[in-house]
Amino acid sequence: MLNVSSWSIRNPIPAVMLFVLLCFAGVLSFNAMKVQQFPDIELPTVTVSAQLPGAAPAQLETEVARKLENSIASVQGLKHIYTKVQDGNVTLTAEFRLEKPVQEAVDDVRSAVSKVRSDLPGDLRDPIVNKLDMAAQPVLAFTVRSIPRAGVAGMDDEALSWFVDNEVTRKLLAVRGVGGVTRVGGVNREVRVALDPLKLQALGATAADISRQLRQMQQESAGGRVDVGGGEQPVRTIATVQTAQQLGALQLALSDGRRIRLDEVANVSDTIAEPRSAALLDGQPVVGFEVARSKGESEVTVGAAVQQALVELQAAHPDIELTESFNFVEPVQEEYTGSMHLLYEGAILAVLVVWLFLRNVRATFVSAVALPLSVIPAFAGMYLLGFSVNVITLLALSLVVGILVDDAIVEVENIVRHLRMGKTPFQAAMEAADEIGLAVIATTFTLVAVFLPTAFMSGVAGKFFKQFGWTASLAVVASLVVARMLTPMMAAYILKPIKGEHKDPGWMKLYMRMAGWSLRHRLLTMLGATAFFFGSVMLIPLLPTGFIPPDDNSQTQVYLELPPGSTLQQTVRAAEQARLLVSGVDHVKGVYTTIGGGTAGADPFAPQGSGEVRKATLTVKLTERGTRPRKQGIENQMRTALERLPGARSKVGLGGSGEKYILVLTGDDPVALQKAALAVENDLRTIPGLGSVASSASLIRPEIAVRPDFARAADLGVSSAAIGDTLRIATLGDYDVALPKLNLSQRQVPIVVRLQDSARGNLALLERLAVPGTRGPVMLGQVATLEMTGGPAVIDRYDRARNVNFEIELSGLPLGDVKAQVEKLPAVKQLPPGVKIIEIGDAEVMGELFASFGLAMLTGVLCIYIVLVLLFKDFLHPVTILCALPLSLGGAFVGLLLTDKSFSMPSLIGLIMLMGIATKNSILLVEYAIVARRDHGLSRVDALLDACHKRARPIVMTTLAMGAGMMPIALGLGVADASFRSPMAIAVIGGLITSTVLSLLVVPAVFTYIDDVGNGWRRLLHWLQRRPGRHDGDDATPALGDPAVAGAPAARA
Repeated sequence: MLNVSSWSIRNPIPAVMLFVLLCFAGVLSFNAMKVQQFPDIELPTVTVSAQLPGAAPAQLETEVARKLENSIASVQGLKHIYTKVQDGNVTLTAEFRLEKPVQEAVDDVRSAVSKVRSDLPGDLRDPIVNKLDMAAQPVLAFTVRSIPRAGVAGMDDEALSWFVDNEVTRKLLAVRGVGGVTRVGGVNREVRVALDPLKLQALGATAADISRQLRQMQQESAGGRVDVGGGEQPVRTIATVQTAQQLGALQLALSDGRRIRLDEVANVSDTIAEPRSAALLDGQPVVGFEVARSKGESEVTVGAAVQQALVELQAAHPDIELTESFNFVEPVQEEYTGSMHLLYEGAILAVLVVWLFLRNVRATFVSAVALPLSVIPAFAGMYLLGFSVNVITLLALSLVVGILVDDAIVEVENIVRHLRMGKTPFQAAMEAADEIGLAVIATTFTLVAVFLPTAFMSGVAGKFFKQFGWTASLAVVASLVVARMLTPMMAAYILKPIKGEHKDPGWMKLYMRMAGWSLRHRLLTMLGATAFFFGSVMLIPLLPTGFIPPDDNSQTQVYLELPPGSTLQQTVRAAEQARLLVSGVDHVKGVYTTIGGGTAGADPFAPQGSGEVRKATLTVKLTERGTRPRKQGIENQMRTALERLPGARSKVGLGGSGEKYILVLTGDDPVALQKAALAVENDLRTIPGLGSVASSASLIRPEIAVRPDFARAADLGVSSAAIGDTLRIATLGDYDVALPKLNLSQRQVPIVVRLQDSARGNLALLERLAVPGTRGPVMLGQVATLEMTGGPAVIDRYDRARNVNFEIELSGLPLGDVKAQVEKLPAVKQLPPGVKIIEIGDAEVMGELFASFGLAMLTGVLCIYIVLVLLFKDFLHPVTILCALPLSLGGAFVGLLLTDKSFSMPSLIGLIMLMGIATKNSILLVEYAIVARRDHGLSRVDALLDACHKRARPIVMTTLAMGAGMMPIALGLGVADASFRSPMAIAVIGGLITSTVLSLLVVPAVFTYIDDVGNGWRRLLHWLQRRPGRHDGDDATPALGDPAVAGAPAARA
């Protein structure tokens, strides 16, 4: 690699052809890569959903949830089980350790569920086992509204809902990359048989009886096969009717042998099912639908294809109006466009810095060519590794844009210095490239040693950072190839000889005086550097810590939760009140409301339950980013506005963007748990600056309990199951699978048999319902009593124990600070026995992240040391180089403090990068000092001062080029949301300034101390070898750290 430069200068054509080929591959790869928000990652997390309509949470916990948990708990590699028990629904999420293959986790859970299937209630639908699909989050949501035209009435809700289910879904699922279309709001068609309770009573019949008779009549069934006329014909029993009127005319047999005509005891109508969800756009009822992408597809491509398909659909159906209500594609597109602009701006600024120093257009051009030629081949490597263009890979590229031009700057600056000695460009390029070869290779490999460990981090964060580490390393290696092959070759043929004396810039004289002083007073220099390091460590507690900084996208959400037992109409009224309050806040453009469904904007990592009619989500569109203050300020105004909303809990902020802290209390004793939860909730409300605190502990809802009199029931031959079935079918209708169906051309419409709606509000009437007994029908009131009681509306369980979840809105406060304050609360410190606190969600991931980043940094430092020892063939000089690492921290921390940014994931990435850059400056100094001592015979101090004189300029140039390359990111220029990238760039720029200034002054002083240690070590070895009894021939062994050995590779350069 060291002699590649001279070979490529003598043979320019192969090098040029190689880069033509690499750039061609890079451009093709870039066009083939998908543009995404985050890389697609597969987590071994499995969800199990089991449904028993009408069952209460307490019953489901005992009969379903616990049995499933106990069976799944025995599966290997299980980390946590989260269970949510709601009305008629159990959702269990099994989270496995990341080493477990996803398909194996799904298969293991499926077999664990099959083992206990026979122990679960017979009426329970077969549990559905699915893997967690991160890509299945909705990326777009639209609403459909019918527009009445002259003389033509518009579509009603049922027709619109069927239009979405049939036309829209069929059209969009044909689009490549669309993974699913889900309707939100709207209604379902059903044929309702509303029984008259008084007539039923007179006949002594039950709703269950009629529903089952109807199902046995209204069906098609196979009837065997006949051979007529020498051929085979199948036989079908067709006993179906086509309309509600024909259904009403059906004659049914009762259990006692009598027969009735259906419309004599019931009102049969073709109508809509009871609505359990709703969607509104700016207060107008609409039918919504959400579109999700498939795994591995680009959000941007899918978004564009969906929009195109909907334009075609709109043209074919001019009587409908389609409106976009939620868009997650736009931020991804903005991010991509903004990142590309930042890359260009950073590159231009970096090149401008080179020109300001060299004032030579040709030399600047040679340096500038390095940038695109390092980035473009990196795309080919990314494509081969299966990466996409996403936030993480673009982050890596925008980070290394300043570094990429570094190697070229060092090479060109060195060649220009040789040109000023009066050499020809060819001679200057040959000699300069050979002289600096080792330093350039050493700096590149230290950067790779820093970036690559992040690709192997553990935890969920490690899955994301795999692409970061590899992308940065690929680009840095590409820049090394450019700097060793192309830059010297171009310099040899493009640069012109320089005539005239070269004068040092004014700042160089000042720097040389300071460097001389720091060498003369090396103890003071070392004490100052040590004090600076400890000072910077003391800044850490002052920095707010977080996980991911809250974003600044132009949309947010408001979640409303009404008390258990609230109806859909009450939720719609509350949501409409909330919409009016939110619309009064400045910078709000529009509000899309979904009730009882819709997952757009939800946290993909949070365990999901089924939709409830008492919950509403308002998706709020804000004005463009440049025309409004930061989103967190607007959200705080919304919180203030929503304080006037009575009887509802509210939360503001998108689910997955670092805006909430989840605190979980868990314990086996429900009473102690409830008591502890109330105490913790009261204490949480005392922490200043928090948003709302929502607890799942206080969710008790009213219930009607039916308590059979066992003696009388046994006497009359009435079973509890018969009582339950009678009430369930009378009030709600039979289970979906057991309903008779009306067959239409493209779908089946369920026929629901139940009492008239008015009967539901009359307990006395329900007591008079007939229940089948062995001696004939019995009135329900004779064998059971109906009374009002209360029970839990939702039961949350964590690792097979009941828990209480507190969702705490951070409202702009850093997660780490809130966590620290919560731990100091009296109620948290004095929890009753058996109740403990656990962390899930962002807080748990944050702990994992900081631990794995710490390990990645440690690995990075070790890798740097190993690389330097191998290159310098010396154990001590690499220690001098590594002393620059602690000097970079202070600047990074001060930068974060001054700009009020938190110490979070992006700033950690910045610190990792700083490690590589800080060592880079030291390598340039130390390597030249070794060469000057060995080859030019200078004394230690003269060699160090010569190194400072020769290498200060490239070091300052690379620092300024890198700082300039990152400045647009730090300032948050451009259309993209800068909240994630900005802290990282600020940390890097702050650290760059201090590490450059201090390493230029401190590294020479450290070098002298390390050199003294080396000399002492050699003297000790020499003394040991000279002891009596040793042979003189033993003296020939070279001592460790001998300059003749240490400089061996540089000599070959």
